[in-house]
Amino acid sequence: MEQLRYSETAMTTIQIENVPDELYNHIQSLAAEKNLTLNGAVIHLLQYAFQTDAPKMLQERPVLPMSEILQRIRSRTKVQPINFGLPDSTVLIREDRNR
Repeated sequence: MEQLRYSETAMTTIQIENVPDELYNHIQSLAAEKNLTLNGAVIHLLQYAFQTDAPKMLQERPVLPMSEILQRIRSRTKVQPINFGLPDSTVLIREDRNR
């Protein structure tokens, strides 16, 4: 992917707190791989995110009325543990209580 350039004029600073170690390590790896600073890697990722379908994923979904949500829940296929060869949970709970 071609590296995007950004203007060297006045820019805003963003501070991100509580970044999980695993995510931080991924960003550091990307920076090393692309020969970027950590800051450059984060800018690269943000620019890429807004060039793809990511913004569509970030948009809020319309809020459904409660009646429609309940109807969707009620229309789901009922799953019975016995259909999968599993015991009824009430039996397991009784056995556990009797120990």
